[in-house]
Parts: sequence; structure tokens; C-alpha cells
Amino acid sequence: MTRHGTYFDGDRALGRAVTLTLPGDAKTLLMTDDTGDTVSWPIAGIRQVKDHAGARDAVLRLKDDPLARLYVQDLNDLPRWPHLQKSAPPKGRGRLAMWAAGAVAAVALQIGVLIPLMADQLANIIPARAERALGDATFEQIRSALGSDALGPLGLCEDTQGHAALTAMKTAFEPSMPEGTEVSVYVLNHPMINAFALPGGNVVFFRGLIDAAETPEEVAAVFAHELGHVVSRDPTRHALRSAGSIGVLGLLFGDFAGGAVVLFLTERLIDAHYSQAAEAAADTFAYELLENARVSPAALGDMFERLRAKHGDQSGVVAHFLTHPTLSDRIDAARAAEPGGVTWDPIITDAQWADLQTICD
Repeated sequence: MTRHGTYFDGDRALGRAVTLTLPGDAKTLLMTDDTGDTVSWPIAGIRQVKDHAGARDAVLRLKDDPLARLYVQDLNDLPRWPHLQKSAPPKGRGRLAMWAAGAVAAVALQIGVLIPLMADQLANIIPARAERALGDATFEQIRSALGSDALGPLGLCEDTQGHAALTAMKTAFEPSMPEGTEVSVYVLNHPMINAFALPGGNVVFFRGLIDAAETPEEVAAVFAHELGHVVSRDPTRHALRSAGSIGVLGLLFGDFAGGAVVLFLTERLIDAHYSQAAEAAADTFAYELLENARVSPAALGDMFERLRAKHGDQSGVVAHFLTHPTLSDRIDAARAAEPGGVTWDPIITDAQWADLQTICD
């Protein structure tokens, strides 16, 4: 029996009437038009288009050809090929997988390489006003996050005499600070043993750290360390890396009055994990700052060691102080930085130290 159909090659809108032939090997369907041109389809690759509405007629396709179609008036004229109803794999699946893999790689590249590179470069050129706006907004968000619904934001410790003692420490460091560096220091009424720096020159102590210190020089050593992060703009760099491209744009345009970015940065800046190089640089800066203020650089190592002995590496003590993998080396380095034959002076008087210890009363 002669079989007929209409072949659409996908390039022209009009179909061609073709005669269908099955060679003896039954592996190929031949379609020959009236000019003698023949198109061959491998039987194993022929699929029926399932969404065709006809009852007996059918539209066939070749699984590897997204456009060509063969229309036959009666599917019963053709053998019942078992694979005819099999779903054809989507065209370009491999390409789609490649695009998906490329998209994942692009995101990984942005997060792992481009954002850190941008952060490192932009941290040095971000306008001071925008940097300060981020620090101020984040500081207020930290107070809100650690406060209570009933009592409001976490309280600031603002005893006049206690704050004067802290200002005296800052004044002792100022001659060795880079010109134009603006520093604001705060104490939050919270038992956490912690201190950290925020973008824009804000240094924040928790009451718990002052309570844990045995001497004012230990507080001064932590202060000097945080000033090292301020001078290196590590908090801004860390904020940019943490907030990603949204943070980069926000800092560039100074749009940090609030929002999701500030909420996200709150925890990241309290518990900042700086690189080993950044921590070492902040320590080295602190040694010089302390020595110029006639305070022993070993005070930084003493503070770290005593807190570690008392609280362990993780029990309630700030992670970026005591869980750093080279803490022992940092303690040794602080003690090694102390020059011999030098007489050290108190950073503040005994009376000022007593005032600082009661700053939150």
C-alpha cells in the first residue's frame, strides 16, 4: 500500500506532498516529493506530536529537529512503532545545563572574587559622610536589636566622669593617629565581653569588657586594637563584603538610613571575623599606639590571655578576639613587642579608672 503525507521542512510555510516509503531494513522512513527529492528520517527518532487535535491524522516530528514536521492523514497507514509515543528530550538540554552552570559560576565569581575586590578598592574611596552614615545607622540598629520591646534600645553608659576617663584614653592616642581621623567611642550597658569598630570611626565597648579588665591598660590595649581597624577601614571593607553589591551601591549613594542591609550588617559587625592579616595589622598598629602613649604593648597580650584562661575560647567571649586560630601567636607577639628598659606610665589615673569602672552606674 502506498502511503502519503505532507512534509514541512521548517524553512518554508508551505508543505510538500510526499510519498512515504519503508525500505526493507525498516530502519528509515523515506519521504519523496514529486521532483524526486528525498528526505530520510531514522525510524528510532520519529515521535508523534502529542498536542495535535486530530482523531486519526497525526503530526510527526524528528526528535533532533525542532522545526520539521510530517503530516499523515491516517496514522494506521504506518506501522505501530513502539517508540512513537516516547517523549522527545527537550532540544538544547545540554546547552541549558551549560547556561545554568555558567550562571552559578558567575554568582560564585561575584561573591568570592569581584565583591571582595570591589570592597577592598571602594573602602579607600567611599565618602566619609556615607561611611559615617552607615556606622551611625548600624550602631542604632545594634542598640535596638540588643534592647527590649518594653524598655527600648539598649542603654548607653553616659556617666560624665566615666566618659571623661574614656576620652582621656582617646586623647592619649590622638598624637599617633593619622591626621583627620575622627573617632567616637561609646559604651553599651550589656554584660557581653566585647568591643568592636564600626564604619566611620565608631568604637564601641560593652560594659562586660570593662568589668572583665583588671587594669585600665588592658582596656586601652583593646581600644588601640580597634583603632587599628578604624585606621585600616576594616569595618567598612567587611561591611561591603558582607552586604555584597547592595552594600556597595548603598555606600556609594549614602542610602543607609535603615533597611534590610543595616539589619543584616548588625550581627556581622558585632562579631566581625577579619582576616589573619587584618588582625595582625591591627595588633601591630596597637603596639605602636600604646608605646607612644607610654603604655606597655604587652597589655594586649595580657588581656587576651587572661580572658582566654577565664572564659575559654568560646564561652561568651567575642569571637574575633578569642577564637582566632593564631591567638597564641598574637599573645606572644604582644609580649615580644614590649621594648626592654622602658618605664611605662598609667594611661589614666586611679581615680579615672574607678570612674570608668562605674560608667554604667
